[in-house]
Amino acid sequence: MTKLRLQQVLMDADAIRRALRRMAREIVEMNGGMERLAIVGIHTGGVHLAQRLCKLMAEDESLSPPQGNIDITLYRDDVFIGLPQPVVGRTEMAFDVTGARVVLIDDVLFSGRTVRSALDAVIDYGRPDSIRLAVLVDRGHRELPIQADVTGNRVTTQDHHSVKVELVEEGFDVDRVVLYTKEGSA
Repeated sequence: MTKLRLQQVLMDADAIRRALRRMAREIVEMNGGMERLAIVGIHTGGVHLAQRLCKLMAEDESLSPPQGNIDITLYRDDVFIGLPQPVVGRTEMAFDVTGARVVLIDDVLFSGRTVRSALDAVIDYGRPDSIRLAVLVDRGHRELPIQADVTGNRVTTQDHHSVKVELVEEGFDVDRVVLYTKEGSA
């Protein structure tokens, strides 16, 4: 098992709050308002960020967009080679995807494989007018031609790094984005 050593706190709670406020406004602006806008969080970290973004949009626009959550476990290309006992979470899409302007929300964009899986999952629910991507952190190292339309923070990382978004909704004491260094196998 790979051990992680804390290298640096990339974003504290205030930086995350400011980034999410800016991201919420950018999402509304790039979609020309709230009409037909739908927010979809990717399990797990993206779901909590999607909820926060919807609240911020409601504060600014006096209207909250419909929100969905998708679990991409069974859409992953490594589900049967890298996950011996995959745990499948809930997918909830309480709105009509067809004709919607869907914005996928994730915590960290890395290889692009999670987003590719999320695209497949959303399209299984209908044919949206558009699908865009918003991430709190883009750490680079893409394996697929996928990029975020809205990004909270871009960081330069190396292969031996891991970026984690730690949120109070997931049991952490404070919100923060942390850069860890992988210290080999144990």
